[in-house]
Amino acid sequence: MQATALLHLFQLASPSLPIGAYSYSQGLEAALEKGIVCNEATARAWIVEALHHVVARFEAPVMWRLLHAFAAQDLAAVTTWTERFVAARDTAEFRAETIQMGYSLTKLAIDLKVADDALRTLLEAQPEVPLPTALAYAAVALDVPHEAALLGMLFSWAENQVLVCVKSVPLGQVAGQRLLLSLQPELERAAHTAMQLADDELSNWSPGLSLLSMQHEVQYSRLYRS
Repeated sequence: MQATALLHLFQLASPSLPIGAYSYSQGLEAALEKGIVCNEATARAWIVEALHHVVARFEAPVMWRLLHAFAAQDLAAVTTWTERFVAARDTAEFRAETIQMGYSLTKLAIDLKVADDALRTLLEAQPEVPLPTALAYAAVALDVPHEAALLGMLFSWAENQVLVCVKSVPLGQVAGQRLLLSLQPELERAAHTAMQLADDELSNWSPGLSLLSMQHEVQYSRLYRS
């Protein structure tokens, strides 16, 4: 990868990207409240389970398709996968999360003028922009290779989950870094899965996670918005 594209990838995957990712746990806080996640081992088990059964089978392959759709300037494909992703958010918190972060990244990318008019038109044609759509748009606009962009998205998701565990289990900083290091082969496997799945193989079926998300909506004490 060229140095410029690599630096752009670092910027998109950075936790300092001002889209509010730090304020969401994607159901993990509810699992902490229930005692499902309580130490380093259970934290890793939670992240790996969510990675392979949810993210790698729906969120990542949707982004993979959006990367190709933006690169081909295919408005129909961008719209189809954007609408499907939003429709698949099965709780109020999960939907609000992706729309809020997608809106923030969209505004940032447009303000920074990272794309030409033709590419920006594809994005502005969407009534709602979830995070995978905004990420795919920014990655294509910044000439980040598709595979690298997908891995960046997966790493960013995993890092956010680890940071939630460091702050809320709590885990030490060394334990957090050990956990993140141990996830690298899992992230590679998840990326491979996402790139190989056919359209009719995509699924975000995870009733346990959905129930935890709904319970989190009425959880008495919470630090995160999902």
